[in-house]
Amino acid sequence: MAIDVVTSASFVPASEILSQTVEAILEIVVSANDVLFKKDSFKKLASYLERIVPVLKELKGKCISNSESLNNAIQILNREIKAAKQLTVECSTKSKVYLLMNSRGIVRRLEGTMREISRGLSLLPLASLELSSAIVVEIGNLCDSMQKAEFKAAITEEEILEKIETGIQERNADRSYANNLLVLIAEAVGISTERSALKREFEDFKSEIENVRLRKDKAEAIQMDQIIALLERADAASSPKEKEMKYFTKRKSLGSQPLEPLRSFYCPITRDVMVDPVETSSGQTFERSAIEKWFTEGNNLCPLTMTPLDTSILRPNKTLRQSIEEWKDRNTMITIASMKPNLTSGDEEEVLQCLGQLKDLCEQRDMHREWVILENYISVLIQLLGGKNRDIRNRVLVVLHILTKDSDDAKDRVAKVDGAIELVVRSLGRRTDERRLAVALLLDLSKYNVLRDSIGKVQGCILLLVTMASGDDYQAARDAEEILENLSYSDQNVLQMARANYFKHLLQRLSTGPDDVKLTMATAIAEMELTDHNKVVLLERGALRPLLNWVSHGGIHMKSVAVKALRNLSSVPKNGLQMIKEGASRPLLDLLQLGSSSSALREQVAATVMHLAVSTMSQESTETPVSLLESDEDIFMVFSLINLTGPEIQQNLLQIFQALCQSHSAAYIKTKLTQCSAIQVLIQLCERDIGNVRLNAVKLFCFLVKDGDEATILEHVRQKCIETLLRIIKSFNDDEEVASAVGIIANLPENDQITQWLVDAGAIPIIFRFLCSGRLNDSNRSQLVESAVGAICRFTAPTNLEWQKRAAEADVIPMLVQLLDSGTTLTKYHAATSLSRFSRSSLQLSRTIPKKKGFWCLSAPPETACPVHGGICSVESSFCLLEADAVIPLARVLEETDAGVCEASLDALLTLIEGERLQNGSKVLAEANAITPMIRCLSSPSLRLQEKALHALERIFRLPEFKQKYGPAAQMPLVDLTQRGNSSMKSLSARILAHLNVLHEQSSYF
Repeated sequence: MAIDVVTSASFVPASEILSQTVEAILEIVVSANDVLFKKDSFKKLASYLERIVPVLKELKGKCISNSESLNNAIQILNREIKAAKQLTVECSTKSKVYLLMNSRGIVRRLEGTMREISRGLSLLPLASLELSSAIVVEIGNLCDSMQKAEFKAAITEEEILEKIETGIQERNADRSYANNLLVLIAEAVGISTERSALKREFEDFKSEIENVRLRKDKAEAIQMDQIIALLERADAASSPKEKEMKYFTKRKSLGSQPLEPLRSFYCPITRDVMVDPVETSSGQTFERSAIEKWFTEGNNLCPLTMTPLDTSILRPNKTLRQSIEEWKDRNTMITIASMKPNLTSGDEEEVLQCLGQLKDLCEQRDMHREWVILENYISVLIQLLGGKNRDIRNRVLVVLHILTKDSDDAKDRVAKVDGAIELVVRSLGRRTDERRLAVALLLDLSKYNVLRDSIGKVQGCILLLVTMASGDDYQAARDAEEILENLSYSDQNVLQMARANYFKHLLQRLSTGPDDVKLTMATAIAEMELTDHNKVVLLERGALRPLLNWVSHGGIHMKSVAVKALRNLSSVPKNGLQMIKEGASRPLLDLLQLGSSSSALREQVAATVMHLAVSTMSQESTETPVSLLESDEDIFMVFSLINLTGPEIQQNLLQIFQALCQSHSAAYIKTKLTQCSAIQVLIQLCERDIGNVRLNAVKLFCFLVKDGDEATILEHVRQKCIETLLRIIKSFNDDEEVASAVGIIANLPENDQITQWLVDAGAIPIIFRFLCSGRLNDSNRSQLVESAVGAICRFTAPTNLEWQKRAAEADVIPMLVQLLDSGTTLTKYHAATSLSRFSRSSLQLSRTIPKKKGFWCLSAPPETACPVHGGICSVESSFCLLEADAVIPLARVLEETDAGVCEASLDALLTLIEGERLQNGSKVLAEANAITPMIRCLSSPSLRLQEKALHALERIFRLPEFKQKYGPAAQMPLVDLTQRGNSSMKSLSARILAHLNVLHEQSSYF
């Protein structure tokens, strides 16, 4: 690294040292991008360092000589840049939790580095260096800015550090305190709050202490030990199995009998065991509250020795306090272990007394709750729920609620007890007090993924909860509603909710309940895995109005929940159309605009508007069309956001316009997008490698190119764009993206320059491989093959033999023939069109048969001439339809119901009877059974196809053998054309009929 080779300024020319310094700064600027902790602070550091680079470069350019002042300045810069580099590396590699714990120190180091670099710059001998005035001003500004630069620990970081200090000082061993603290730390440093992720990060943090000990930093090692002791109380810090082993190892070492307290544990004033022992100036120890009361009553003598006391001195006796706590813990642990048999004694009074004692212990300390859980009380407690004594059941529900409230381990143990949830649910149907306790317990259990499905599966549970949610007991109703919301993540549960009339209750509370209830109801709609039917029911019964009211007038949180609910409901096209009709578009579009809402909210809004756009694709032709974006301003506003938002929103915005380009307003939307330079924007997005954004940009680009404005397309599609499309196609990352990219090429204007760019870039073999690819599913394969055949078609223009030869050499023609039988209608159309274009060049490319010379008996056998073209033909050299065995498949295509594909096939076949080829070509058509389907084309609803078939048959029937063979079959269609056809077809049909001796030459049809 450059910073490591910077040497003493007294031995190396200043210009060389400055070069090394600049290189070192640039390394730090690059490294700063890899820092994940306090990213903004390091960006700020990098921005200051970048401003130094031009200064140092100008100094270097002055070929300056060493001076004491300059050397001092450079030494300071080098030292501080090295320190900045070290700090950057540490913050890129060390544990995130460790970095958070040291955030204050990191801030101090950053500020110190800035101050010292500023001091180094101020020592530069500016007067003697002949620097430009601009650089001198910049140095002054830099020094000033860097002296004032502040790097503060974030508020959340400070709060966490204060909580850690408080926990250490107060010896807080509470598990929930450690759990909450670890979650706060995870959120602050940007890691998952999942238990496994927290444990991994905690282990990384613990490993850092070894590095600290190697540095022999005793103060930091002690501090880290204290932090680890505090945090290892958290559930995620160790597995339940590890905790259980640790607990039983300790408990078995204690014996089975409680110990009496030592005399020193008692307060001389209260005669009770002390909780917070403090030592007075006389050396005697008392309970803090007792001695403080003694002083407030006017006493200033020691209660024991009666010697004068300094009432301002009260020193915590930490050693004694720790001994008392250890004694209490020992006895409590023994008590908890010995109580369990009393719960199964059968004596109801004894059971009630034991439950009361257990409740008191659980409420005292979090650690007591953990010991009760580890002693496996939960299975015993759950069995008591099956008893007949209501008081016992009520007390059991209270204790279970205390145990499970903040403990996943407790909830996990509940899940492992057979029939546990059924017993709790049974209490929902009992008296008010028991029902209230049961629903409170069930609410905690419903927040645990392992138990959520089990609760919903208990027969009658959801019906009971819906009944409670509609009841008069406010707290129980709120708990029931929240449980139902938690259960709504399962399709099966939502189905039961529908049967239990939960939606009716939900809508009623959404409209008339207090704000917190409304929020719960809206959240339920937002999060539930609803069936399409239920989504329609909710919208039809009035969910839209209150939700839209929140979107327009609610606070940021209410808006967010309302939009999520609308997003869920709008995923059904029927709902989407109804929402547009009832005015949902306007408030959503207003929220979508920059500055009016947060990025997260706009992301939800964009997804909802995308659903509305998709719904416009499903309108029946008989309906009055519904438009999402009715004004030019809305179209321009929404599209303009694509360049101003992040990838998630960009993706949805692009999908909005994809949907609208497939709706009844497609032509209008495409026109407006063309006016706002959409193609230019989309090309830029295609050139960026941003996953789903590029995919959706390519798909929208494909829609706009199809039947788009040719001049606009040619203006923006340059060689770089062609290369980008081919790179996307070659990457084959996403089937849809590749199909759309090939579709763009297929629909680009048939411009010679564009086609030449494609040929030069090797597009033909790249695209051809998709004609025979078997790796795609049916839907994507069909779309891709259609696009690929369409793209190949542009290389078959008869005006450029070179392109045709390139395509033929890639074995395109046999594949086109194959696709006449296996492709979709559009594929067959493109394949027939391409074969027709190839065939127009066959006559001029057919090689003349050379004349024989010398002795015939010694010469090679004569080459066979093509019956149509009269020379030597092949697929690759002359693109001959006969050599390609294309005539019969083309004849079969004439039987298709689609007029367009029939016309394309007919065009290809007619190339065989042009000019002097009529006789031989007609014979080939007859052998391929192509003339009979041509006759049937006379009855097609397509006038163009009728007319082409009519002209073809007029020529074929000039030949007697074909007139005699096929004429009778053509008489009725021809007669019908003389009745119903346009004037030119009537005349031509009559002329053919006359030729067939059906009409006289003097008929009025001529």
